[in-house]
Amino acid sequence: MKKQDFTFGIHAVEAVLKHSPERVIEMWVQAGRDDQRLATLLQMAAEYGVSVQTSARKVLDEKSDNGQHQGVLARVKAVKQLNDNDLLALVEKTETPFFLILDGVTDPHNLGACLRNADAAGVHGVIVPRDNSVGLTPTVSKVACGAAEVVPLFQVTNLARTMKSLQDKGVWIVGAAGEADSDLYKTDLKGSLAIAMGAEDKGLRRLTRESCDSIASIPMSGSVSSLNVSVASGICLFEAVRQRLG
Repeated sequence: MKKQDFTFGIHAVEAVLKHSPERVIEMWVQAGRDDQRLATLLQMAAEYGVSVQTSARKVLDEKSDNGQHQGVLARVKAVKQLNDNDLLALVEKTETPFFLILDGVTDPHNLGACLRNADAAGVHGVIVPRDNSVGLTPTVSKVACGAAEVVPLFQVTNLARTMKSLQDKGVWIVGAAGEADSDLYKTDLKGSLAIAMGAEDKGLRRLTRESCDSIASIPMSGSVSSLNVSVASGICLFEAVRQRLG
């Protein structure tokens, strides 16, 4: 595990300063940038005694790999990786657990967007397999707009075994698949729940699908056969929210 990492983008850096300021080692801001959002970050950094340097945009572009840093970048202590034991400990102390399972999502933009959806829907944690899945990268944190700092990401060794452990704790698992006969909107999504979504191209793997308690599909009226996993996860999560509020 890396001891240090980079976080970039205004929302992502602000979230680290707000929720885990002790993780921030130092910050860089783009020379010549003078706007209110950056000024707020600089004020927060000063309050926590974080060293701030000004740098040319080219330097920030190189450190953030893609230049989507919005003029701010922070070097941070890497977050502790959460595993199966951490997940089950959370289930034990949560009255009505609500999880999102992502089976083999490898695109950091999709994982970041799913974390953002999960935060908005009040999900207690996102579960991914340790192998063949993207973890918490700087790009994931940037796309998540701060959600990566507040939504736990559990990287588990054996996804099917973890799902069985959740079921043993009373968590009902609903998998999303386009060819399912059951309609998402007619599926009971109240109570202790995990929604399982498949990868961008292949959907749920066979073993993951077989480990679900039920399978449901999002009704599709148009000509496209499937939705991006982050869009589909938002639809599924907020249908659960609608039912739970009702």
